[in-house]
Amino acid sequence: MDTGIAVDTASGIATDAATDVAMDLKQAMRQRHTVRKFTSKPLSPELISQLNDRVRANNERLGLAISLKVGDESALPGALKLFFAKGVRNYFVLAGSDRPGLDEDLGYASADLMLFAQTLGLNTWWIGGMFSRKNVEQAVPGKKVIGIVAVGFGVTPGVAHKSKTAAEVSSYEGPAPQWFADGVQAALLAPTALNRQCFRIAGAGNKVSISENGGAFSGADIGIVKYHFELGAGNKFEWA
Repeated sequence: MDTGIAVDTASGIATDAATDVAMDLKQAMRQRHTVRKFTSKPLSPELISQLNDRVRANNERLGLAISLKVGDESALPGALKLFFAKGVRNYFVLAGSDRPGLDEDLGYASADLMLFAQTLGLNTWWIGGMFSRKNVEQAVPGKKVIGIVAVGFGVTPGVAHKSKTAAEVSSYEGPAPQWFADGVQAALLAPTALNRQCFRIAGAGNKVSISENGGAFSGADIGIVKYHFELGAGNKFEWA
């Protein structure tokens, strides 16, 4: 099966083989915002097939067990659906066999899925601590679940979150090249736990590293930020 995904050997990013699709991902990165309320419009069979192909590609590349649940309203507790969210009935289960680096890989894959969904005209919401774990884990017995990503047609496209500046989250030894600046700007568009952006990006030459403050979702946050940085910077660097 040809998924249209290629792995850049320099940075490890999952990019699209076609340039126009890659540009769609960059555009999606700028347009994607968290959406917590969705319409009742169902996902078409074609959309479901495209999303499942993308899930399969990420699972095969990173050794994960992500799955797409469609038409299931059991992921969120009743109080949350009543006061904070609406219409969450489709979602990705972010799961895999427990191992070192799993959270980061799931975060990385979730970033790809969110932006890919955005290119299809869909909206998303990364949910970490507020989902019904018992109900969700039934879909992936024996696997570790770190969260879900709601996906569907948003009531609104969402709004941009308040963002830190590049200087607050990054540093570079010497004058920063344009690719580093572009990568940091892309990283600032990434969704992180509570939108706190508690990451730090450091660069020297063509080497880049990302650190986090060790919070509950730090591993997933690093994966999400890495994906965004790679999408912005391209293949002009290597992870330290």
